[in-house]
Amino acid sequence: MTGARGPLLLDLDGVLRRRPAEDAADAEAAHGLPAGSLLATVRGGADLLDESVTGWISDERWRAEVADRYAADHGPRARAAIARWSRSPGRLDADVLAVVRDERHRRPVHLATNATTRLRADLAALGLDREVDGVLSSAELGVAKPDPGFWRAACDVLEVEPSACCVVDDTAENVAAAAALGMAAHLFRGVGPLRAFLARGAHG
Repeated sequence: MTGARGPLLLDLDGVLRRRPAEDAADAEAAHGLPAGSLLATVRGGADLLDESVTGWISDERWRAEVADRYAADHGPRARAAIARWSRSPGRLDADVLAVVRDERHRRPVHLATNATTRLRADLAALGLDREVDGVLSSAELGVAKPDPGFWRAACDVLEVEPSACCVVDDTAENVAAAAALGMAAHLFRGVGPLRAFLARGAHG
């Protein structure tokens, strides 16, 4: 890695890691629970999720409280379903990983993601801790996307100006917040457009 360009800040979920709904569906089916009920409970607990991705509560406490809510609605089988769903660290997108490997010859690549305190364990399980130059986690920064404070905090950690950074994220709000700070920001919609964006030499 030469580090000749400013850093690339890459989102994890929805870009480099896939966490398909099939994981939740498998857990529901295995324990005889209604289709869609697990993720509905997770998404319905936005208060808990916000606390977990800003580091106010641990991943373990978040999952335990989600399990409590799920069990309250669907009985004791719900706890086993949450445990099954939680075991997977997700799946990598091999095509995006190839882009990361190529790009690291030209600039540092850091993951910049909303995540719970479990993130680093998941990265180790996936081997991603060896594939990037650093990790910028909302649970460690204390602020989550789309708050612009996430990007400011990330730049502070890296000791760079926002204008030196290139951002790739799959959420329009997150991209807009980065762009408003002067970062070169790309809304991820596939590997082809991503390669084209990087080939244009953003912050070269």
